[in-house]
Amino acid sequence: MITLFSWFRNRHLLIAIYFPSALVAMLFLSITASAGGQENSTGNSADSQDSRPSLSQVTVDQSQGAPPRWTVSAEVIILDRIGGVNRTLVERVPLPNLPTTPGTEALNSNNFRQGFSPGPRIALIRHGDSGYDLEVLYFQTAGWSSTKSVGPDNPPDWLVMRAPGGFLQTQDHSYQAMAWEYDTNLYNAELNVRWNAYSRLTLLAGFRWVNLSENLYGSLIPSEGFPPFWNTNTTNNLYGLQIGADGKIWERGGFSINGLIKAGAYVNHAQESTGVSIFKIVRPSYTATNHAAFVGEIGLQCKYQVSKWLALKAGYEALWLEGVALAPGQIQETYLTPPAAVNALGVKTSGVFFHGATAGLECSF
Repeated sequence: MITLFSWFRNRHLLIAIYFPSALVAMLFLSITASAGGQENSTGNSADSQDSRPSLSQVTVDQSQGAPPRWTVSAEVIILDRIGGVNRTLVERVPLPNLPTTPGTEALNSNNFRQGFSPGPRIALIRHGDSGYDLEVLYFQTAGWSSTKSVGPDNPPDWLVMRAPGGFLQTQDHSYQAMAWEYDTNLYNAELNVRWNAYSRLTLLAGFRWVNLSENLYGSLIPSEGFPPFWNTNTTNNLYGLQIGADGKIWERGGFSINGLIKAGAYVNHAQESTGVSIFKIVRPSYTATNHAAFVGEIGLQCKYQVSKWLALKAGYEALWLEGVALAPGQIQETYLTPPAAVNALGVKTSGVFFHGATAGLECSF
């Protein structure tokens, strides 16, 4: 059975096929629904008129009052983090020749399960008079964290962490375990111009900033007062332009279902810093680079209109980041130069996937 994780490993193919296909499908559904709505309301074929609403059509109906100028939404977004870098963190190696003896993997960076993390999402839309709106959107999910511990192991096996350049960290004592912690934080801000192209379809284009930061560190437990033997921090700041579409797929009474898709190209200013403990003294290293990146987002949202100005919202969101620096991937880029120098060879980039649920309120006035 193909799992979501195996799909994620083929992410370049999915980016090239899935997002354009989803965009085309949503455009088709929204335009078809819009055309059907026009035909039902007028009794004529949708081909006989343009389904795009004009300013006069919006403002003529005085019985409904003036259209809203502002829309504000406040939601809770709960995302799960999937995918990462395949890197061995801990091996079990039999004594006595630890540096040259092959070991058995005891912990991989893919073994971490950070679970779901909640955060706020706030959006503000200013509605214009010519079918164009301005949107400001912000969300964050800060607090993914997972801890894994191996051992303590008694001889003949010994816990070992290896890194390029001959770095070798072992237990100091047989009663010690080797523990790792992996933390992730995500922040997002957008400024979009929205064009109400059809009665059920809005196209958008704008600027987006995404910040993804991670921390991975390993230590011996009990530490006996010594610092972590490995501590890597990565920071990604993605700046770029995006396009997208927001369409009403289905509507009945006060209930509706909307689909959303966004995609864009970005420049990622990625940084990584790693502190490696050698002879119980932390040796720092640092490097940064500018790298091409991709961000794709899809969503499905259910809305119930409680009143003219208030609606309840709940939905599903998925966010794809490609070309970002993840903390475990920097181990292979951190090189120990004897006797005690640590050098950062570069920044390794890969991809990560977030998905989960949203729920909240929307107010128009």
